[in-house]
Amino acid sequence: MTDKVEILSAIEFVANINEMKDCLMAQDNTQNDPSVLWFNIDVPKGHGFIAGDRVRVTVEKI
Repeated sequence: MTDKVEILSAIEFVANINEMKDCLMAQDNTQNDPSVLWFNIDVPKGHGFIAGDRVRVTVEKI
């Protein structure tokens, strides 16, 4: 197993969580293609991302 995982995807949805943060989400094809990776991550307000933006999400063991 690797200590690093990268997900390249378009943001499907930006949710307003509260006055401090939003949630960026991509869950496309999860039900139809079990190999598709998705993300759901909270980020501070002012991030500037919108639905459709292509992003890279990196998770590293430190």
